[in-house]
Amino acid sequence: MSIPNMLSIFRLILIPVFTIVFFSPIEHAMLYSSIVFVISGVTDLLDGYIARKYNQVTKLGIVLDPLADKLTLLVVLFCLFKKELIPSWILIFFVAKELSMILGGIFAYTRSDLVIPSNIFGKLATIFFYFSIFVLLFDKTIGIYLVYATVISAVIALFSYIKIFWNNKHSFKK
Repeated sequence: MSIPNMLSIFRLILIPVFTIVFFSPIEHAMLYSSIVFVISGVTDLLDGYIARKYNQVTKLGIVLDPLADKLTLLVVLFCLFKKELIPSWILIFFVAKELSMILGGIFAYTRSDLVIPSNIFGKLATIFFYFSIFVLLFDKTIGIYLVYATVISAVIALFSYIKIFWNNKHSFKK
């Protein structure tokens, strides 16, 4: 197994670690969960960098990396919602967006073996997500505005993926 794929699996393992620490009664739980979150974000950047630099891009990695991104995003947002740090509509928006992307990806793959890799808009939205959530964990006022901006960046990324999907519709089997 390649190093980028192992890093993606490590990020999947960090999801329950973040959740446990985030809701734990220990002193400084928010700080410790933030550290886990930052490690996840850095690992996300590393797996993509290593995969491209050392030509270790695999179909498994193309699936694992966004899966880890999506699950991290949804679980972190759910945790923030449960602690009333974000409004419910943000969680609902991201659940709907991620489900539509997952279903669209499954449809594209089963109809034409098309795997739509992440693009610059998706990568920037992910980076912005990590940054805004990190700020939110320490400063709710500034953080929530950054989360709103993250929603806008996610909408832009979603439309960029819809465009790619639409441009490849001719390759779908009937």
